[in-house]
Amino acid sequence: MKIENTQVQMRKGILEFCVLKIISRGEVYASDMIEELTSARIMVVEGTLYPLLTRLRKAGLVDYKWIESSSGPPRKYYTITEEGKDFLLHLDETWSQLVTSTQKISKQ
Repeated sequence: MKIENTQVQMRKGILEFCVLKIISRGEVYASDMIEELTSARIMVVEGTLYPLLTRLRKAGLVDYKWIESSSGPPRKYYTITEEGKDFLLHLDETWSQLVTSTQKISKQ
């Protein structure tokens, strides 16, 4: 079994959490999300991000608005909804529990 496969699956598992964290900081354009995720080594491509953003929007967790661009067509900027903030709060708690649990297991 190749380690890369497991690493990719672990990153995919936390992608939704990371995307919501980024959006929670303020309006953000999808390519900026991709850049930040890539620099954090959470590899993502448009073909992964856009379906996730669509799913989050349909779930009522994020919304978007079109903003005119001086260098081309209008851009879609994402924001987190109140429901998304509540959802993210629960994900934060889950993440903290997971970190604590894995650290506890690692020390045994």
